Amino acid sequence: MAVGSALEVLAHANQASAALSGPILYESLLASVDGKPVRTSTATIAVDLPLDGLPTIDGLFVISDVQVAHPLNDAVIAFLQRFAAQSKLLGGVGTGAWLLAQAGLLHGYRATVQWSLASLMAEQFPQTIVSSHVFEADRQRLTCAGGYAVFDMWVHHIRETHGNDLVQHLLAMASVERARGVGEPQRVPLSARIGGGQPKLTEAVALMEANIAEPLPIEDIVQLVGISRRQLERLFKVYLDSLPSRYYTELRLKHAQQLLQQTSQSILQIGLGCGFSSGAHFSNAYRGCFGITPRDQRNPRVNNIPVGATPVTDPTQGEKHG
Repeated sequence: MAVGSALEVLAHANQASAALSGPILYESLLASVDGKPVRTSTATIAVDLPLDGLPTIDGLFVISDVQVAHPLNDAVIAFLQRFAAQSKLLGGVGTGAWLLAQAGLLHGYRATVQWSLASLMAEQFPQTIVSSHVFEADRQRLTCAGGYAVFDMWVHHIRETHGNDLVQHLLAMASVERARGVGEPQRVPLSARIGGGQPKLTEAVALMEANIAEPLPIEDIVQLVGISRRQLERLFKVYLDSLPSRYYTELRLKHAQQLLQQTSQSILQIGLGCGFSSGAHFSNAYRGCFGITPRDQRNPRVNNIPVGATPVTDPTQGEKHG
């Protein structure tokens, strides 16, 4: 998925540039340590040449999903250290970010890795600022968690390099409404955050996540999960430090925040699509959660508002359902 996403987004960028009467922007080569095909869990990927046979290139991305201790890693790390002396673009996808850190190339940089390895990477490489975001773009270092996050990372880089008009053409060609932006968190499974021993809580949250536009009343969730309201409230308090209604509202507001930042939908459309009965109710709930209005969120530079605010108070006003 990571390799396919990387190649597809570059191809779409070239098509978008051609549609705007621009030049071919990207050419890509696939290389492995020894020049042999690389076997993944589901397929074998042919490559163009070995690492040592690469011509002069503008950037290098390490895509890896192998364990962090692997016999071939030493050769990759040595090559990365030689390549880094050229001060060119370097990227790490999946455990590729770990290899960049092992090579000493992420000192003082923000970087990310797949959520299950983030705390271990931060411990192993204290000079790297490890985040739990979908991707990080810090100067000449791009890192992401792998999978579809490669698409998001490259869209961000293409926008920064070639402008938003090109990216809008790219997204249209890829039939994608939006790409996730800088600062968006990885989707960590609830079972990983609270442990696997709370299936009723996990089921309740899954129902909330699946019903954003038409929020389910808490009583319906209780019946579907098969526990009492009091039991559900206790689970939310113990494991999520929240009440079910508050958690549900914040979940919908965080989804609205992403839509405000990454799509061109109107504020009213977003509010209604996230389960609020009117624009006024949406605006009041949003301000209660983030401390700013949806309009300020969408135009932070115009209104001198900081982006990425976190919930500050109880936003449980203006919901369509109880």
